Amino acid sequence: MTIRYLILGLLLALTTTAPATADAFVATVHRVTADDLGASWRDGCPVPPEDLRLVTLTHVGLDGRTHRGQLVVATGVTPDVVNIFRTLYRERYPIERMRTVDHYDADDDLSMADNNTSAFNCRPITGGTAWSNHSYGRAIDLNPQLNPYISASGEVLPPNGAPYADRTRTDPGLIHAGDPTVRAFARHGWDWGGYWTSPIDYQHFEREIR
Repeated sequence: MTIRYLILGLLLALTTTAPATADAFVATVHRVTADDLGASWRDGCPVPPEDLRLVTLTHVGLDGRTHRGQLVVATGVTPDVVNIFRTLYRERYPIERMRTVDHYDADDDLSMADNNTSAFNCRPITGGTAWSNHSYGRAIDLNPQLNPYISASGEVLPPNGAPYADRTRTDPGLIHAGDPTVRAFARHGWDWGGYWTSPIDYQHFEREIR
């Protein structure tokens, strides 16, 4: 029994921290409940839990090694998400961390400040009252500290992302127009907030309901 658990522990360590290779991508999809979603969902949200899925997938970290992360997305875009992140893994786009926002009590500011990549969160658009596409599970924010939101007045969110408002930087994890990350999302019909003019949202990808 001891040997068995030792072997399982070694396999888990290899799965979560091994150097990334193109053929090591794994994704699993599961249903979620209101309890699973925690503070990120409440009565009155525009989609019920049964229309959402938890996707657990492999990604490359900023350390260049393989990690496992989780996103909650709409059922209808789940195949997109799996295929997009398979491409990002193959292209070795690094993601610092990927945790569902209930780990931050659904506080988007805390999630962004932690450079956390996330998707579903039942909340209004930044600076407005209409439902964000995150509330539908049809938007993903990638490395938000490295790819900040810049309001029409010039406010940078998260504030610790201010140095990365300079888009001449080439740090790992930054997203630039026409790069492999933007193209991976575009192939599946997702729009990038970095192409917006006011606000500009470099972290943000969304697929509108069409």
